[in-house]
Amino acid sequence: PYGRRMLIRLLKPLLALLLVTLAATAPAQQASLPYWASLSADEVNLRVGPSETYPVEWVYARRGLPLRVVRVNQGWRLVEDPDGVTGWMAAALLSRDRGAIVVGSDPAAMRAGPSASAPLRWHVAPGVSGRLGDCASGWCEFEVRGHRAYVEQVRLWGAGEP
Repeated sequence: PYGRRMLIRLLKPLLALLLVTLAATAPAQQASLPYWASLSADEVNLRVGPSETYPVEWVYARRGLPLRVVRVNQGWRLVEDPDGVTGWMAAALLSRDRGAIVVGSDPAAMRAGPSASAPLRWHVAPGVSGRLGDCASGWCEFEVRGHRAYVEQVRLWGAGEP
């Protein structure tokens, strides 16, 4: 009897702390939606529902691909890809690291500085994804395979507000 009472005394504060933590984090997760994320694995399944029991709709094989997270359900995230496709992914396979993908029909100019008059460094083809840096005044730092330069923000899906 003494051991059981002692165990209950120890567990009550832990249980209260757990309940307070859960109550505080649930609204915080909802308040921050939508947000940008990127794939943190080389291969990730997009499912039709928030569980491994739901069928796989699509398989992404592109680490770093930017996604917009629009809903949270326990350990799952409802995401939207650059083509507007939506589905559920396990949260553990997503990173808050910012990525972006080049959009449009023509190659985008990667410039030495955040200006259309800055020297041209490279062209990057539509569909190329990379690591997104800071954005200001319509230009974003963008890194693709070790090449870092500035790209117009309108040419990048994953930049700006989600």
